[in-house]
Amino acid sequence: MWKGRFAQDTSSLVQQFGESISYDWRLFPHDIAGSIAHARAQLNAGLLTAEEFGAIEQGLLEIRADIEEGRFEFKTSLEDIHMNIEAELTKRIGPAGAKLHTARSRNDQVATDTRLYCRTEIDLLLEALSGMQSALLDRAEKYAATVIPGYTHLQRGQPVTVGHHLLAYVEMLERDKGRLSDARKRLNVSPLGSGALAGSTINLDRRAIAAELGFDSASTNSMDAIADRDYIAETLFAIGLCGVHLSRLSEDLILWCTAEFGFVVFSDAHTTGSSLMPQKKNPDVCELTRGKSGRLIGNLMNLLVAVKGLPLTYNRDLQEDKPPLFDSIDTLKLILAVNTEMVAAMEIREDRCLAAASDPMLLATDLADWLVKQGVPFRHAHELVGKAVAESVKTGVPLDKLDLTAIDAAYTADASSVFNLQRALAARTNPGAPSVENVRAEIERWK
Repeated sequence: MWKGRFAQDTSSLVQQFGESISYDWRLFPHDIAGSIAHARAQLNAGLLTAEEFGAIEQGLLEIRADIEEGRFEFKTSLEDIHMNIEAELTKRIGPAGAKLHTARSRNDQVATDTRLYCRTEIDLLLEALSGMQSALLDRAEKYAATVIPGYTHLQRGQPVTVGHHLLAYVEMLERDKGRLSDARKRLNVSPLGSGALAGSTINLDRRAIAAELGFDSASTNSMDAIADRDYIAETLFAIGLCGVHLSRLSEDLILWCTAEFGFVVFSDAHTTGSSLMPQKKNPDVCELTRGKSGRLIGNLMNLLVAVKGLPLTYNRDLQEDKPPLFDSIDTLKLILAVNTEMVAAMEIREDRCLAAASDPMLLATDLADWLVKQGVPFRHAHELVGKAVAESVKTGVPLDKLDLTAIDAAYTADASSVFNLQRALAARTNPGAPSVENVRAEIERWK
């Protein structure tokens, strides 16, 4: 494509080093859609005849079909998806194919393709995230009233329900969807027509091209349009943070399926065994999710480091934007698919949950609240309950069995009424609190 300027063939090592067709081939449907829109603008500008446009469009559609059906031969010598398609088109239809690149550059072409790719994949991720939310919601509904300890510092804190706990992750995934949707809005701007960096003296109707490709608008600065990779960084950030949320869920579930907790049982289809220990049933899906979240974070760092020192406009470094993008999207899609399936099939051991939630220490704060309602300042109430807890630990008498009146006159015989788990949970009715009534109302809202 640059034989007029160079007298010597490109080194085979340079070809190997610089090729991107091994991974950017997946942009083919977007490259073809962009090329058809660009050719239509050429037709409308009088640069192509109707016959030439028809040949270009038909040729591109046939190439797309060949790629989809695995009949297309990609050539490393042609570097990327753009030149592979254009060279094949010209081979098939002749001189009309050579006209296609008029008034565009591979710079605005790849910027257009990756925006279209991100837009399509974000839509698929949003659908997959909704599926994961639905699986969590189904389990939350089934175990809406199943009481478990809530933890801080991985120490038992206060009572919540399994439903409330799982709904926390539904909230996180909703924020992930919001971030992806926001990224989609910002990326939906067409750079096509920006040329290599300064547009072209052949002025095509950029707004018409943008509209045909489903963009909301055309970019307003050709240099920014070529150099911008914010939309990829933003997409990778949203994916990375989603991975972090799923990693946190995985860690909860890994703990819950241990013999020490025993709250959850995964199906045999979503666990693995040990090559040595016959009794093992390992939560590999959760562990791999936790591990792959680091990969998603690393892909974001990869891109940010690649672009941080680049002068305007295009630099070949930007070719390195696609491997992390493709990998993150593929990885998250698989994580969501397998976790959705696993969560939908998991069961909660309600007997173990109740045993853990029956620890009277979970209601120590409720006891302090009871004292406050008797007129005791909270800091003093906290101290008095602390003394009761210390006495329980020292004597081995459960907190709910202690003679609290012997600890301080602020306690009366009625203080023991606090130690009713269902009543304590039902009292948590403020918005966002885990009463069963609240949890069920939230489930209906989400549904």
